[in-house]
Amino acid sequence: MPDHISPARPDGDGLLLLANSSAGEAVLRADPLPVIRERLPRARVQELGPDDDLDDAVATAMAGDDRPRVLGVLGGDGSVSRMAHLARRHGVPLLVVPGGTFNHFARSAGLDDVDAALAAFAAGTLRDVVVAELSIDDGAPITVLNAVSLGNYPQFLAERTERASLGKWLGGVGAIIVALREAQPVRVRRDGRTATVWSAFVGVGRNDPQRHAMMQRVTLADPVLDVRLHHARGSRVRAMASLAFGRRTLRVLRALRVMPPATEFEREVADSWRVHVQPDGAPAVYVHDGELEEASPSGFTLAVRAAPDGLRVYAP
Repeated sequence: MPDHISPARPDGDGLLLLANSSAGEAVLRADPLPVIRERLPRARVQELGPDDDLDDAVATAMAGDDRPRVLGVLGGDGSVSRMAHLARRHGVPLLVVPGGTFNHFARSAGLDDVDAALAAFAAGTLRDVVVAELSIDDGAPITVLNAVSLGNYPQFLAERTERASLGKWLGGVGAIIVALREAQPVRVRRDGRTATVWSAFVGVGRNDPQRHAMMQRVTLADPVLDVRLHHARGSRVRAMASLAFGRRTLRVLRALRVMPPATEFEREVADSWRVHVQPDGAPAVYVHDGELEEASPSGFTLAVRAAPDGLRVYAP
């Protein structure tokens, strides 16, 4: 994976960095913007309010006389994924400063905190990163950095979103309770074969074979998709247990014998994956990089393909 020389200077000249003030429940100990402005005095650093649109801010900057040579984002996985899409559209590199709840992509890139991200930028080297492109009903492709999912994980996120006023933790507990009563499988059809599944995950790059719910990628350079299907042969309890992605949680659930048996799972590694999804009364929703999206309740086609060297990112 070749390195590239930075088109921006270490003082931030040439960088536009947008900070998403509404990104998840950030785990930052203090506001990082003063530190960012101090270490990157020539950068354009703009904080977005709840009503500001990231796409509009980038479009305005790109239309100006002093066009940014690097795009940067301080935010969670959803904001990072969207800015990655814009960086690819405008043909510029991306600086990722972790500022969300989980920061899955940032951690995969070795950017565990703000200081690591700024150090990577100061070093000035760039890494080529494999991404995925997601299309719904042959629409315009969306850049994906970590994973796409169907089934009970998007259904869980939809329930949690409805309880957002309770906070992420209490809202999540309420969503789990509802999912244990009401989660529904979906049908997926591919190459003439139809399967009824609790969930499907499409990860960027090969992932841990012992884990079904792939939220965080393990490599930046593997130009394939890792597809996992959980066939709907067991209970809702096992369906929800399969969504665990933390190592400790997985160990506990296996010890309690609530994890589904290996015979309920199917894995495929490919460079593309295309299915027709039939919700059959279940919510017509899907998730990419933690972002919940709605689709046609009468059915929709979901297509994902790996895009080698699709993005350049500052990373150690």
